[in-house]
Amino acid sequence: MKTSIKSSAINYGLYLGATLTAITVICYAVKLELLVNFWLIFLILPITIITFGMISTIKAKRLLNGFISFKNAFSSYFITIAIGLIISSIVSLIIFNFIDPEAAIQLKELAIEKTATTLANFGASPDEIAKQLDAVEKQDTQSISAQLFSLAQNLIFFAVIGLIVSLILKRNPENAE
Repeated sequence: MKTSIKSSAINYGLYLGATLTAITVICYAVKLELLVNFWLIFLILPITIITFGMISTIKAKRLLNGFISFKNAFSSYFITIAIGLIISSIVSLIIFNFIDPEAAIQLKELAIEKTATTLANFGASPDEIAKQLDAVEKQDTQSISAQLFSLAQNLIFFAVIGLIVSLILKRNPENAE
């Protein structure tokens, strides 16, 4: 991979990290409950991450005059999302473990409430709700090990999406029309 492609992917990773950090800090400052909001967790954040990865890959393709191998496409995408997610994880660790550990406790309580409400809305039995709430209570989602595990899961999930994006965007000179 050419240095300019790598540096472009790094730059987009830094932009992604800054964007994810801004979202986290704004939610933390405005309303902590936003950090356990379904729309933010399952819609806005994944779309933001995928969009930055795709933009990075498209930029790399332009740098290569419209041709990009699958490997370069995937590398550009993955470098971007890896840097962004690592920055976001570090910021979350700092905020919830060092700056404001009380917010981590509040976040856990909000997650328990949100889980109970969601399960009740889906018609789960009281026993099933109690079982799930017990599991949520035992989790320490803000510990370093939990954050590392979450980071690994996110990297795997977004890497799979990156494979699909790379397949779609790759264009070798012999495939040119």
